[in-house]
Amino acid sequence: MGRQGFLISFCIGCAALFVLLGQATAQAKDGKVQVDVELVLAVDVSYSMDQEEQKLQRNGYVEAITSADFLRALKSGPTGKVAIAYMEWASSSDQKIIIDWSVIDGEGSARAFADKLLESPYRRASRTSIAGAIDFSVHMFDGNGFDGGRRIIDVSGDGPNNNGRLVTAARDEAVAQGITLNGLPLLIRPTRFGYMDIENLDEYYADCVIGGAGAFMIPVKDDKAFVDATRTKLVLEVAGLGRPARLLVPAQAPEPRVSCSIGESLWHQRMGN
Repeated sequence: MGRQGFLISFCIGCAALFVLLGQATAQAKDGKVQVDVELVLAVDVSYSMDQEEQKLQRNGYVEAITSADFLRALKSGPTGKVAIAYMEWASSSDQKIIIDWSVIDGEGSARAFADKLLESPYRRASRTSIAGAIDFSVHMFDGNGFDGGRRIIDVSGDGPNNNGRLVTAARDEAVAQGITLNGLPLLIRPTRFGYMDIENLDEYYADCVIGGAGAFMIPVKDDKAFVDATRTKLVLEVAGLGRPARLLVPAQAPEPRVSCSIGESLWHQRMGN
């Protein structure tokens, strides 16, 4: 190669380097790391969740996050990485971050997240405040160090809101901030009215809990379906894909099918108020 050819190649290389440096600078703008999605997994640990349900729920997330489908979806985004946090909730004053914001960008980081989750002890607590879980999750995005193309709160649970403020108020405020709420209502066990369960929890989640751009839910109606439902939901959230109608229910049906304060009403009946 002559001197002129060397200089041309050198300049092309420099230009490419400057482009890469410019991209890195953009990714580090304001000190935030760019990711495709910022995702809070908000998981119910109220007393209505028995030990078997809790184990099933947690193992579902472990298997979903380490699945080949999820890892393929991960690489489909512009940055190829997401930021995920795992939080457990019960009453309006009881929320606990089990795994703080973590970048998942491949098999190794996915397995590390799953291992942390498996090592965490189980706990149970009183009352069910989906509103409290949403409010707490919204604040988790503040100053988390990430800049995601989408912000999602993923709520899973087996009962309606019965503590704290109305769930619709929390949902609407989150949506107004550009946050999407998706749902994983658990209808695995027979309805136990002593725990203030409702038979149509899937409709409650559709009408009262989920909301925002592209919001959806996947009802889980038996043990075997939990892993598949969790994996499908995470893949759709990470890849930003459309909804297969046979599995998913879009947010807010035209006409509400269930009262969004039914959990509070059942609680007052139980307390004799």
